[in-house]
Amino acid sequence: MRAAERSRRTRETTVEVALALEGSGLVEVATGLPFFDHMVSQLGRHGGLDLTVSAKGDLEVDAHHTVEDVGIVLGEAL
Repeated sequence: MRAAERSRRTRETTVEVALALEGSGLVEVATGLPFFDHMVSQLGRHGGLDLTVSAKGDLEVDAHHTVEDVGIVLGEAL
């Protein structure tokens, strides 16, 4: 099975991603941003990926750092 785990820590965020390409669409996404969680979840479900994403960021400032860093880590895992 092709799978990967990646993480990233910055001053603004902590992100962890686990991904299995030959999955069954099992998805668990928690970023603190409900619509972003929904969109990332759909990637896993409709792509048939097993995907776990956990992110904690400086949401009191804005969502930019969290969204950007999740994208970076998800891209590395893919």
